[in-house]
Amino acid sequence: MIALVLVASVLIGVSLGILGGGGSILTVPILVYLAGMDTKEAIATSLFVVGVTSLVGLVPHARAGRVRWRTGLIFGAVSMIGAYGGGRLAEYIPGTVLLVAFALMMLATAFAMLRRSRKPKAAKPAHTELPVKHVIVEGLVVGAVTGLVGSGGGFLVVPALALLGGLPMSVAVGTSLLVIAMKSFSGLAGHLSGVTIDWNLALMVTAAAVAGSLIGSRFAGRIPQDTLRKAFGWFVVVMGVFVLSRQLPTVIWVSPITWTGIGLAAATTMVWGAVRARRPRPTTDAPQAGTRESAVHP
Repeated sequence: MIALVLVASVLIGVSLGILGGGGSILTVPILVYLAGMDTKEAIATSLFVVGVTSLVGLVPHARAGRVRWRTGLIFGAVSMIGAYGGGRLAEYIPGTVLLVAFALMMLATAFAMLRRSRKPKAAKPAHTELPVKHVIVEGLVVGAVTGLVGSGGGFLVVPALALLGGLPMSVAVGTSLLVIAMKSFSGLAGHLSGVTIDWNLALMVTAAAVAGSLIGSRFAGRIPQDTLRKAFGWFVVVMGVFVLSRQLPTVIWVSPITWTGIGLAAATTMVWGAVRARRPRPTTDAPQAGTRESAVHP
């Protein structure tokens, strides 16, 4: 079983190295269902594994110039406050509630990854930094999620850096590793007051994940990010449903109301996606009307 845990742990690092997130989404289920850890111990251990792995995976991204240090440090510092608070709060919440919340967050994250933007936004300069108000709000929220349910929040940080900050996707991935490392260690500090970690297993899982992160960072920028995001998004959906199925009572899953709601939600999502896809997209490359004329005839 340990060998299976270590093989699965390599995927943690590969995910972090390529996508800049997804480590904790894999780590917590691996530690709970394969390693047999208690929920709270698994969440605390995942923070250590993801923190160290992100820090090591940050090095090749930094060497390639894919890290915005100012944005990452500010975002990470603010999120550390939320992560520590979430870690302290998790001590008073039942493990089942934490896992259900974790699974719901997985499904919400998957939905965000699978969504397609209705219209392309104009590209911003690569050096653009996040506005301070966005840093505070996003950092506190993502940090609290990190500490509470053991999620590094990479799939929340990357969109924030790419969409709000206007960073290229590869730079957002590299910068997110800095943020994840900072708030993972902060969340771990909050958990250590009430949780004991099996450090031998934690170090073995971390070593395997670090190896995976070095492999993943080599492929970063070479594989189409949209393809990876969609594939991983569906994988996260499967994992989220699996975790929910293990935590929620059987009566909920056999109820017709539950499956009717799931069917309606899926149908609504598909219809909405089809409607958005058919809407005409503005052409950003064509010059504005009158621009050439005014330039020729001042």
